[in-house]
Amino acid sequence: MNVGVLGGGTMGSGIVQVAAQNGHKTVLVDLNEDVLNKSKAKLAKIMARLVEKGKITQDQADATQSNVAYSTDVNDFASCGIVIEAIIEDINIKSKVFANLESIVSKECILASNTSSLSIASIGASVEESSRVIGVHFFNPAPLMPLVEIIPAVQTSEKTLNTAKSLIDGWGKVTVVCKDTPGFIVNRVARPFYGEAMRIYEEGVADFATIDWAMTEIGGFRMGPYTLMDYIGNDVNYTVTETVFTAFYFDPRYKPSFTQKRHAEAGYLGRKSGRGFFNYAEGAVNPAPNEDRVLGQQIFERILVMLINEAVDALFLNIGSKEAIDLAMTKGVNYPKGLLLWADELGLDFVLSKLESMYTEYGEDRYRPSPLLRRMVKSGNKFFA
Repeated sequence: MNVGVLGGGTMGSGIVQVAAQNGHKTVLVDLNEDVLNKSKAKLAKIMARLVEKGKITQDQADATQSNVAYSTDVNDFASCGIVIEAIIEDINIKSKVFANLESIVSKECILASNTSSLSIASIGASVEESSRVIGVHFFNPAPLMPLVEIIPAVQTSEKTLNTAKSLIDGWGKVTVVCKDTPGFIVNRVARPFYGEAMRIYEEGVADFATIDWAMTEIGGFRMGPYTLMDYIGNDVNYTVTETVFTAFYFDPRYKPSFTQKRHAEAGYLGRKSGRGFFNYAEGAVNPAPNEDRVLGQQIFERILVMLINEAVDALFLNIGSKEAIDLAMTKGVNYPKGLLLWADELGLDFVLSKLESMYTEYGEDRYRPSPLLRRMVKSGNKFFA
């Protein structure tokens, strides 16, 4: 099957590499020729590095690069069996693009979006044959991150779902099927990792460095929330939070933070701007964390039970299976453990008690325990026997 990718940015280029390395003739289309040239040069550099490290042979590197055609003309998607869109997160632009793509490709061609949070049903509504539209959400960097969320819309046919999943499974990816709801699995369940860290800071409990230390040193996460937000980009992370908050009809569990908004407004976007919650300028000295383990444990447990509650609620609302939810969080954002398994290990009664304590203290709906968590505690069952 020939593969088309629309959008030559970081994500689009990564998807192209994955498809080409798996033997597919791949067309990358971007209207900006400079973007295409950069993508081509980047792929050549990556291939050279992999050869140098002994990960692939020179023949494999050459074959991968020869599998990719670069074009500024969307008509070059005509022979593709799937086209994956990886452009700006704007529903109006995506809808126009999909309507145009449908007039170019064959009736059998799958039209896929790499959106991280937009409605697949809305995108599907922009084409006449909406049963061919599906979400395939890769994680950055696409060649390295194993997870791909597969999101069928209400219009998506079983054939489209099975074909897309089979194709991406064949690329060595770990796929999870999830419901077409805001944020899908990962960006929905992960919101408290950022949001509750923000609340802890805004309440004056601890500074950025201490919160990050608690989550990495005590919690075992690879990055703390503030380091991760700086890595993602505060503008990008804030926009996703705002999108999810709005899409969930302003549910307070997903409420954005003024702290992050102000950082984004100030141009403190993170690593890409040289300053975010931390300073990345050469020679900059950032504050040392308060390594009080009692305080660190409190911070870690507060964020963790919020994450677990979100995962439990995603299961309660059939966003994905328990296996899919835990797999998504370990393979998509490198969590140390699946959150539902973690809940079993901590004790569901412990998780519920912590949440009820915060709910009583704050009187805010953001701390309401999931009904499923209450049911599980009452029945004495675990998520994984």
